[in-house]
Amino acid sequence: MGEIRGIIRRFILDNFVYLEGGDQGLKDDASLLNEGVLDSVGVLSVIGFLEEMFQIEVEDHEVVPDHLESVDAMVAFVQGKLNGGCPEEVHSDVRDCRVA
Repeated sequence: MGEIRGIIRRFILDNFVYLEGGDQGLKDDASLLNEGVLDSVGVLSVIGFLEEMFQIEVEDHEVVPDHLESVDAMVAFVQGKLNGGCPEEVHSDVRDCRVA
């Protein structure tokens, strides 16, 4: 999962975040939506990146803040998609890999 996190962090930093002090200013649990780092166009860019980089398909119903709000959320979402479903810590009856 560390490699996925690094790839996503680098994309966010290279394309959206301009912080003094480099990547130390980006917290993995920070809401990129609430902090204004990502807007609707940015979300579309992130989706395209995730699909291309990790060879996954993001369904329309999966485009929700729970999956794209932070680096942590994106990592969990991609990991779940790569595992063919939800991560183990997510209840099996949750279809879109959100923690119940």
